[in-house]
Amino acid sequence: MSEHCTLVGILDDGWAGLSDAARQRLATAGLVIGAGRTLALLERHLSGTASVRPMDGALGKVPEWIAQAHADGLSTVVLATGDPLCHGMASFLVRKLGATAVAVLPAPSTLQLLFARLKKPWQDVVIGSVHSKDAGEWIEGATPEHGLYRLVRQVAGHPRVAAFTGPENSPDRIARALLAAGFYDARISVASRLCLPDEAVFADLALAEAAAMRFDDPNVVLIERGAADTRAVFGFDDLDYVQRSPEKGLITKLEARAVSLAKLALRADSVVWDIGAGSGSVGLETSRIARHGHVWAIEKNEADAANARENARRFGASNYTLVQARAPEQLDTWPDPDAVFIGGSGGELAALIALILTRLKPGGRLVMNFVTIENLATATAALTAAGARWDVTQLSAARSQPILDMHRLAAQNPVWIVTAHKESA
Repeated sequence: MSEHCTLVGILDDGWAGLSDAARQRLATAGLVIGAGRTLALLERHLSGTASVRPMDGALGKVPEWIAQAHADGLSTVVLATGDPLCHGMASFLVRKLGATAVAVLPAPSTLQLLFARLKKPWQDVVIGSVHSKDAGEWIEGATPEHGLYRLVRQVAGHPRVAAFTGPENSPDRIARALLAAGFYDARISVASRLCLPDEAVFADLALAEAAAMRFDDPNVVLIERGAADTRAVFGFDDLDYVQRSPEKGLITKLEARAVSLAKLALRADSVVWDIGAGSGSVGLETSRIARHGHVWAIEKNEADAANARENARRFGASNYTLVQARAPEQLDTWPDPDAVFIGGSGGELAALIALILTRLKPGGRLVMNFVTIENLATATAALTAAGARWDVTQLSAARSQPILDMHRLAAQNPVWIVTAHKESA
């Protein structure tokens, strides 16, 4: 056998659930490595000559143990839960030891067992995991560092998501997070202690019901939503947004918004800053285009910030973080952006431009909207002084309005759209 080790998948039914091939590898193993609770399942079935080594809290040392055993002429079996190639340790061992050094004998994934218990197909399911450190409860505007962030974003983009949980990031916490993120129509199914005598399956729970329950560990979940979001990706009507009242119209209009979004040259994973967010229209449509990225927004006006937060809730924008402050406050805590939009600068325009150009990633874009000649002049002078490549588009749009039984065109204020390009490295 050329492999240094065999990675054997095991479920909580222990020896009874193992294949003949897995049992044979264990019978001839000189070293068996696994979590303490997994090793306990096989204690009485192992050879008396085999060394047993718990790996709890010592995963990083496992490749060394395997290499040393191989040098000593011993075969090694490493025990892992379920299918170690699905959010398991197989990828870690293959990366450290090389693919030819690792044999994999998987058991069914606990997710596969969940679907078997529910009698539901799972070929269209997206798989996630929150089996990580304590993430804390989900909060509005949570950033990608939050342990539940990726799962919430998966639910935003897919109607069926199955996930491995953790002792802290439990089904009830997940249900509360989804409620806080606005997925009121979602339902959650939970399977706990699979393959044990006290196995329990809870099918199609309402989120509010699951949020108030406790589920025994270990467990896995399935999250299913109703109809997918059929709204447009961007190009929403101005009146779709909550705006400051009675001063309606303090918003980047649809026509300028569409051109500005195009100028930002967004990718699905773009990191974006929205400075002077106003009602949030640009940043929120950006968050829909950059669905695998994140938008950091800042707005100094309390009423506008409140409106932007309400619009974020209406749009289900869980990849959008808004702070109420005056830029450049807070910007030093944000990650470097791929694109920046400035809709308002609070009188700090030249300083903001200089700062953004130092933080913008190579190949990034800075897009600014102006309705006054003075701000346009300030911006172009600051860009020129910084040696940035820039261009200006003047957008003049008119919308039809009824007059008697006919229609006329009513002009909107002209907008200058300034785009600066950060050269690629």
